[in-house]
Amino acid sequence: MALVAPTVADYEASADLATLLVRTTEGEAFSLPAEQLRLSCKCAHCTRARFDERFPERFPGIAITEIGDLGYGLNISFSDGHNRGIYPKPYLLTLTGR
Repeated sequence: MALVAPTVADYEASADLATLLVRTTEGEAFSLPAEQLRLSCKCAHCTRARFDERFPERFPGIAITEIGDLGYGLNISFSDGHNRGIYPKPYLLTLTGR
């Protein structure tokens, strides 16, 4: 029998848009704060900003404005206008500390 790693089965933004609520294929539920997600973005723009030491240390009050499901990951847009981040589903689970 082949073992399949758990992945994201369902997701939604919380009512206040401050948290991404994630459910796995194993039935586990996790919440990821929008600020943590924004700080964890690995897009080219954010990676370059980190390299140039101009990436913010915090994003207080940041909110999730849109979530697009790409199949393998989620494209999450934020209230600061950033919409380039693609979060592969396995990466999202690592952000939960799982």
